[in-house]
Amino acid sequence: MQKLELAQNKLMQYNQEEILSVLNSLDGKEKEELIEQILKIDFEEITKLYENLKTKEQSQKCEIQPIDYIDKDKLSAGEKEELKKIGLNIIKQNKYAVVTMAGGQGTRLGWDGPKGTYKLANGKFIFQILAEKFIQFKDQYGTYPYWYIMTSEQNNVQTVDFFKSNNYFGLDKEKIKFFKQDKLPVLTPEGKMVIEDNKIKTASNGNGAVYAGLIKEKMIDDMRLKNIEWLYISGVDNIMVKFIDPIFLGLTVKNNMQIASKSVAKAYPEEKVGVFCKKNGKPGIVEYIELTEEMRNDKNAEGNLIYGDANIVSHLLNVDIIEKITSQKMQYHLEVKKGLYKFESFVFDGFKAMDNMLVMRVKREEEFAPIKNSEGVDSPATALEIYENSKK
Repeated sequence: MQKLELAQNKLMQYNQEEILSVLNSLDGKEKEELIEQILKIDFEEITKLYENLKTKEQSQKCEIQPIDYIDKDKLSAGEKEELKKIGLNIIKQNKYAVVTMAGGQGTRLGWDGPKGTYKLANGKFIFQILAEKFIQFKDQYGTYPYWYIMTSEQNNVQTVDFFKSNNYFGLDKEKIKFFKQDKLPVLTPEGKMVIEDNKIKTASNGNGAVYAGLIKEKMIDDMRLKNIEWLYISGVDNIMVKFIDPIFLGLTVKNNMQIASKSVAKAYPEEKVGVFCKKNGKPGIVEYIELTEEMRNDKNAEGNLIYGDANIVSHLLNVDIIEKITSQKMQYHLEVKKGLYKFESFVFDGFKAMDNMLVMRVKREEEFAPIKNSEGVDSPATALEIYENSKK
């Protein structure tokens, strides 16, 4: 009875009378489940996110400045060899791990299941292609890193079962860990929560949830027990991602950085992608719409776009800064879907915890083949073409 009263009081305090009405109409297991959900939700956080929309706090202007980058292609053979030795030494000591963000579904691909379980025209699953990268590294160097996979409440069981049924694609199951990301309630334009199947409708709170998920699900504790010092964080939908990269790791360590990201050069000034920059003196991403036409076209002495390093969601972080990132409030971005408000944070929102970062530019055809749309640009067909060409 106490839990019911707490839930009722919470709903009244935050003006969610519609949810209260549904709660009072239920009984049995459905009522118990809704009560538990209500008690777990941070209503104060949701209310502040909604209020910020009205006061436009999230759209306050900030000072945007360029950020330096290092072009991998311009490193000499000697430099690459030196950096590779630094990185390999860390990886061989098992101080390096891979984190794959795989909480999404394959809905936009016409696939009913986790995106990572989607099968490409060559007969391979997305997860299978990623798993092969570990095997290839092991064949070459005799070892491979631990693999941490972020799922969601919606696809966790399916993802874990998929790996079991495929015998973990030849990898040691003890070196693979699954953890779930959180969700946030979606809101109507009036700030009201929505009931669906007698539960409050929720949605993924973005890939920035990876930080809190690593801590909440005890993955950071697990990493510390294993003496892991570095994490490579990337999404499941880029089948060309090179997440075991000794040169990139060595470059980051040599430059005494704790955050580093890979980028690709913008294809043209008007390409609608987020690019690396400094915002109010802190590293981050500036979206296409935040740049003036002059900034989009501005070039340096070498003829390269000053704001030309596109984010490909390929990040390297030192384990020690994860807690620092989660100690600060993550910025949330509004996405409107089917008339409902959804709040998301992104991995790069955590970068402002640091004063600087390293950006290494790589070639698109070597490290970027995203699968986002069922056909056309960034589709399974275009990604597979890049993947197959890389094997020639």
